[in-house]
Amino acid sequence: MIAWLSDVEIDDLTAGVRTSAARARHLAALGLVVNRKPNGRPLVMRAHAEAVLSGLAQIERDAGAPRSAAQPNRAALLELFGKPAARR
Repeated sequence: MIAWLSDVEIDDLTAGVRTSAARARHLAALGLVVNRKPNGRPLVMRAHAEAVLSGLAQIERDAGAPRSAAQPNRAALLELFGKPAARR
């Protein structure tokens, strides 16, 4: 298997798109990194296309993203509910 998508595979992904420039824009809109062959046709690496199109790239991005520790806004809560009543 070759390391990049074949012209047939590119044509299948961009069905209905006629020019090489439009194909490259369409593939980029799908989230793929598109290079150009010397003849102007789009060049997409197979491993990248499989990761992006399967959703694997998104899963890896989400897994590596730091989770924010949400903290309550104490000042806003006090303003909303007022100061607590004094205990007797």
